[in-house]
Amino acid sequence: MNESEIYILPPDFKIVSGGQTGADQAGLDWAINHEVNHGGWCPKGRRSEDGPIDSIYELTETPSSKYLERTEWNVRDSDATVIFTMDEKLDGGSKKTAEFAQKLGKPVIHMRPRVHPKCLAKFLSRYQVKTLNIAGKRETSAPGVSKYVLEVLDQVLKPTETAAE
Repeated sequence: MNESEIYILPPDFKIVSGGQTGADQAGLDWAINHEVNHGGWCPKGRRSEDGPIDSIYELTETPSSKYLERTEWNVRDSDATVIFTMDEKLDGGSKKTAEFAQKLGKPVIHMRPRVHPKCLAKFLSRYQVKTLNIAGKRETSAPGVSKYVLEVLDQVLKPTETAAE
């Protein structure tokens, strides 16, 4: 794999997300498994589709239990956003995430199986991303999205200490 296909994480790199099942939790799981800083905003009550979000995820609750507030705040507080889906079209919360990024002037990329992972590496390099918001579909509405997120992140993100290996 050449350098344009990986992104060597700066020491202060952080992954944020809203903690929903699927893409959000996969991004947080990747961060935890690779000892990368993580965090982000989640709805009041740590609300997700399958019950309260596990405390293993270092998320801060917003004042509202509504999903849109945490979505906007995670976009606002990150350098860039990656939205993971299993199909070509953005809809629902994924579409709102892209709209918030556009409104706030933040870079956003839509990753899906037809897009080569090196596109994410180039995107992260272009914008010198230190705080990445990982968003996307829930596992129940896009079966396989969690596995897809983990595969892409494994291919693209290289923590500093493993980059020289």
